[in-house]
Amino acid sequence: MNDITFNGLLELSGAIPLRDYERVISETDRFSKDDITPILLGLYGEVGSIMSASKKYHREKKAYLGYKESVEEEFGDAFWYFSALCRRYGLKLADIFEVATQKSNIKIVSANNHESAPVPFVVGSDAMGSLDSSLLDLGCLTAKLLKLDRTSSNVRDSLVDFAEVYLRALKSMKLSFAHVLKGNLRKAFGRFSEPDLSSLPDFDLGFPEEEQLPRNFEIEISQRANGQSYLRWNGVFIGSPLTDNMKSPDGYRFHDVFHLAYAAVLHWSPTIRALIKHKRKSDPIFDEAQDSGRAIVVEEGLTAWIYSYSKALDHFDGHDRVSFDVLKTIQKFVQGYEVEQCPLKLWEDAILKGYSVFREVKKNNGGFVIGDRENRTLRYRALGVGK
Repeated sequence: MNDITFNGLLELSGAIPLRDYERVISETDRFSKDDITPILLGLYGEVGSIMSASKKYHREKKAYLGYKESVEEEFGDAFWYFSALCRRYGLKLADIFEVATQKSNIKIVSANNHESAPVPFVVGSDAMGSLDSSLLDLGCLTAKLLKLDRTSSNVRDSLVDFAEVYLRALKSMKLSFAHVLKGNLRKAFGRFSEPDLSSLPDFDLGFPEEEQLPRNFEIEISQRANGQSYLRWNGVFIGSPLTDNMKSPDGYRFHDVFHLAYAAVLHWSPTIRALIKHKRKSDPIFDEAQDSGRAIVVEEGLTAWIYSYSKALDHFDGHDRVSFDVLKTIQKFVQGYEVEQCPLKLWEDAILKGYSVFREVKKNNGGFVIGDRENRTLRYRALGVGK
């Protein structure tokens, strides 16, 4: 049987072969292949997050919005670490789950042979135990794994016990195993894999040139003696002069760099579209839902929040990655807008490239910001320096 690709797994209707999930997800494992401790700690943390989400649901009921989505994500993260743990012990996920289903009254629907067992959803008798007992057992077994001697002959049995309780917890929460794993695949690849530029969305495709973000741009940022910053594109000043709007100056007057980074790397910036008057007015739906005031407010609010976060990190100077928690918050920020199609890794690139240029602009009180949408790059050139 031919190996199924990442995209192929996502396109499957319902079932995901454990063998293929294990093979594909290993590409996102950035930990040392010999280091088990961070994997165990990660698994422990994710199981704790599952229990925390359940606690919030018990306490807040309907007030806890997004409960199911949150729990599905945490179950997926826990499974990612569990698969990494099995890999380091040289054990196959399919073998572990085959034994786990045999020793309990839990069955995986459509599971045929263990080598390519699909996992659409989990079923079992109604006497499986309560959700609370399942979660408590999951926590206890995870703690047991932390203390497990990797040379012990009981390693396989301990992993089987965890798999059995994991399935029981899924069943108690009425979650689809396949849905959990597909969500985890999207998240892991979106975060860690370098995106294929040719497969990324182009939100301007099909619109006339005067409604597109410029494919290549060079925008001058300059600062006057009064401390205000100005943008100039093609010899014309655009937008309003900016100050930091803060008692203690912090450089935010140059924050349009970040909008330019979004435009170049993500192919998205309602703010820049408005500044250069390139809204997609030929399609009223895009004009209203994607390019109008609310979208601009979302972009501005997101930019201000990231900037506040970046201050403690010296505006990402010396950093080659952005916190996963920050990226997940961004993902929630932009839900409902076209840019949500961009993988988290692309957001990370846009932020790091934007802040790299911003630091130069801030240091020199201006400069040229040069964007190339074709290659999704952003670079800086100092004022007075030739092209």
